[in-house]
Amino acid sequence: QVQLVESGGGLVQAGGSLRLSCAASGRTFRRYAMGWFRQAPGKEREFVAAISWTGSNTYYADSVKGRFTISRDNAKNTVYLQMNSLKPEDTARYYCAADLQLLVTDTYDYWGQGTQVTVSS
Repeated sequence: QVQLVESGGGLVQAGGSLRLSCAASGRTFRRYAMGWFRQAPGKEREFVAAISWTGSNTYYADSVKGRFTISRDNAKNTVYLQMNSLKPEDTARYYCAADLQLLVTDTYDYWGQGTQVTVSS
């Protein structure tokens, strides 16, 4: 069982930056691949980024490639999403997720409650 708690969301102007964190419970965190997803009002949840349990493999949605960076610190049971050059279309609720497999689909086993990111123009 893995419990996930996101933090770091907020209101930022276009062009600004935010860093999201996702703290995981459980001693087996380092076994899990981690993903970030987002969901805007009226839209389906979409993949943002994912990282393997070692941190050696990462994947990004085309819409965030070059602007967002996913990373993890297994000693702190935490995964991060550094978001730079934010755009109004990045406004969404951001969720982290955990699974034993590295996935780019929203079929992860464990999910957090999400943190809201709002980018003003």
